Amino acid sequence: METAADATGLLPSPPQKPPRKRHRGLLKYPVVRQLLRFTGVGIVCTGSSLAIYALLRPLIDPQLANAVALILTSLMNTALNRRLTFKITGRKKRAQDHLSGVIVIGIALLITGGSLGVLHLFKPGASVAEELWTTTLSGFVATAVRFTLLRHWIFRRARHV
Repeated sequence: METAADATGLLPSPPQKPPRKRHRGLLKYPVVRQLLRFTGVGIVCTGSSLAIYALLRPLIDPQLANAVALILTSLMNTALNRRLTFKITGRKKRAQDHLSGVIVIGIALLITGGSLGVLHLFKPGASVAEELWTTTLSGFVATAVRFTLLRHWIFRRARHV
């Protein structure tokens, strides 16, 4: 059965992509938008990591508590940054991205664990609060390294989103 659209040759046009958003000011730079999204992910992951550390620290060694907290939050961090910060969806290269993320977490562990080592070298009886401050401050350095490695190594295919 022929419809009116078929008879007249007027068929509905295929769906079109929505128009690209035009960002203004500093948001016109992809790196600024990525840094904002990365910061949001970082706040969630840092809060989670600190909570896990604070819960584990009375039970286990500070280095082990730090490692467990970072490892537990690393998969969440890589997944959130992959999706939210760099707008990568789908399964393609997901396993490779997570494996590369483990290397980045290893670097973060060296930075934060090293800072705990230095703290305990100079103050062997440091409190949990002092350890939290130390891991938080060294976490800022680890975060800068993490963003750089994510943007220029792991997710370089999506640097301009």
